[in-house]
Amino acid sequence: MIPQPTSKFLRVKCEDCGNEQIVFDRPSTVVLCQVCGATLAKPTGGKAVVRGEVLGAVE
Repeated sequence: MIPQPTSKFLRVKCEDCGNEQIVFDRPSTVVLCQVCGATLAKPTGGKAVVRGEVLGAVE
């Protein structure tokens, strides 16, 4: 059997400007909003701390 990956991509809505952006759930660097520059995700060594509304996972 082939194991399924545990990581995924998330669609996140920025709290400041409302921009929707796709973010990896285990980033190695800080992810910023492409429109306003606000922080969307901070790395923690595992799963990220997401600062915004998670709208769902991208398949």
